[in-house]
Amino acid sequence: MAGKRGTRGRLGAVFPAPGAAGHNRFQLTPVYLERSCAPPVEFAASANTKLRFAYAVERSLACIALIGLSPVLFVVAIATAALSRSGPFVRHARVGWQGRPLKMLKFRTMWAPGGRAGCFQMVEDVYGPPLHCKQESDARINSRFAIFCRRFSIDELPQLVHVVCGEMSLVGPRPITREELDEYYADCTEEVLSLRPGITGLWQVMGRNELTYAARRRLDRFFVRRASFSLYARILLRSLPCVISGRGAY
Repeated sequence: MAGKRGTRGRLGAVFPAPGAAGHNRFQLTPVYLERSCAPPVEFAASANTKLRFAYAVERSLACIALIGLSPVLFVVAIATAALSRSGPFVRHARVGWQGRPLKMLKFRTMWAPGGRAGCFQMVEDVYGPPLHCKQESDARINSRFAIFCRRFSIDELPQLVHVVCGEMSLVGPRPITREELDEYYADCTEEVLSLRPGITGLWQVMGRNELTYAARRRLDRFFVRRASFSLYARILLRSLPCVISGRGAY
C-alpha cells in the first residue's frame, strides 16, 4: 500500500513516499513519467500561460532576495577572491529560454591549489565539465569554504540576477549546455527550451547530481508538460529542505 500511495497523482511518481517498499527517497518511476507526459497540443504556449503569474511574482521576489542577501553575497565574494586569488564570479555557457545564449553567473568554487596570480577579472567566462566528468571528488575544489558553498548551493545565489532580468526562473528545467542538449535532448529540444531554465526544479528535489541524464531528461519533460502554478509552488517549497540537507550536491 505504501508503494502505491507513493506513485499516485500528478506528483506521486516525482515524490515517492518515504520508506515505501522498493523505493528510496530519490527513486523515479520512469514508466509513470512517460505515460504522464503525453505531449499536449501547443505545450509551449500552454506552459508559459500557466506560469505567467509565477513569472510576474518571482522577479520581485528575486529582487527582494538580492537586497536582503547582499551582505552574504558581499562576504562570499570577498572570501572567494581572497582564497582563489581570482575574480569571485564565473559565467557558465548554457542554452537558455527559446535557445538564446545564457551566460549563467555563479560564485567561483574551483581553482588551482594555492590560487593563481595574474590578471584579475571580476567575472570570468568558463565552460562546464565534459559530459560524464562531474565527480564528487575534484582536485579543483580544494577549499573547505568552496565545498561548503557548493554543498548548500550558495554558489548559485548570483543566478537571482538572471531571474530579475527575466532570463531564468526560480523553478524550471535544468540549465543545460549545448553538448548536453545535443547528446540527450535532441528529440525534445524545442520542448525543454520552451520554458525559462530554473535555479531549482524537479532535478533539484529528486537527487541533483545523483541522477542519470536519462532521469534528468524525463523530469525536465515532465515539468514542461505538466507545468502549473501548483507544481511550481510545490517544487519551490521542497527545494529549501533539499538545499539545507546538501544531499546530492557536489
